Amino acid sequence: MATRVRTHGQEIRDEGFVLRPIAWRRRGDGLLGTVRAIFAISRLYRGERPDIVHHVALKPVLFGGIARRLAFAHSANAPALVDSVMGLGAGFSRTTTAARLGRRPLGLALRLVAGGSRGWIVVQNPEDRAALAGLGIDVGRIALIRGSGVDISRFMPLPEPGGDAITVALVSRMLRDKGVLDAAAAIRRLRAQGLAIELLLAGPTDPDNANSLTPEVRAVWRRAAIAVLPSTYGEGVPKTLLEAAACGRPLVAADVPGCREVVRPGATGILVPPHDVGGLAAALAALAGDPAQRAALGRAGRELIERRFTDEIVARETLALYRAALADRGRFPVLREKPGKNSISDVKST
Repeated sequence: MATRVRTHGQEIRDEGFVLRPIAWRRRGDGLLGTVRAIFAISRLYRGERPDIVHHVALKPVLFGGIARRLAFAHSANAPALVDSVMGLGAGFSRTTTAARLGRRPLGLALRLVAGGSRGWIVVQNPEDRAALAGLGIDVGRIALIRGSGVDISRFMPLPEPGGDAITVALVSRMLRDKGVLDAAAAIRRLRAQGLAIELLLAGPTDPDNANSLTPEVRAVWRRAAIAVLPSTYGEGVPKTLLEAAACGRPLVAADVPGCREVVRPGATGILVPPHDVGGLAAALAALAGDPAQRAALGRAGRELIERRFTDEIVARETLALYRAALADRGRFPVLREKPGKNSISDVKST
């Protein structure tokens, strides 16, 4: 596993992986940092000579795709390629001229580093699949694997917390685009109306700062009765909503790609338009005043997670994709999973 390492390096090693730290930032590397990262990944690929490279998230897809081409430019044995975009983000949700102009070069880059190599691209929701197809990516090479999976033995249904006030939790990076300010505004509006309701914010403020705090998410859902995520742009499938649903919490989220996969209106939660503070406040007020509905939505959310979003399902679908990627290269895959784990400990071709 090659990744930027902050505080979880030993946990990765404890899962049985060999860890190769990469010195890059989530954003803002600059030209020199970008070149340095690409060449470091290329050297890693030449040294390891993997059977499969799996790039996760848009930046690694682009950097890793270029590095793969550099490492195996004159080789007939380039590794099979799997790229997970994990959500296309604001650039595909916004309708500004700048956003529209930015989509074309992104589509060209993806075709060059992924599609041109007959690789597979993984998306987490149908809207992202349609968006990539619209950019010229071969839809036959786009695999839909919904989310990153939830450990349903760790995230179990929890009893609703007691107390006079209803606690609403937003678990995410503390960014404007995650709807943090909208959530705060909605809660302030409800409190001004006399409703006993509180907002719990849990998540890092700066993902590039090693001092940022990562919440113990199960502890959050022991305290909170409702999950909220009013993102202003499309997600992949938000893991925070999956974990909340697994714990039996009703969901209130923005009506954007990704959130729609887990928030089923009237079944597992309520969808509201992005930036609609009034609609968000109304949805939270409705759930705050109706414990029976909260319980019903929470039960349905848990059932949905068990049926569609467990980490076992995601691991199985990912392994199937690895087999397909190896078969594309004329190899006969032997894939072994670590006993008692859902993580893959060894991937080899013969």
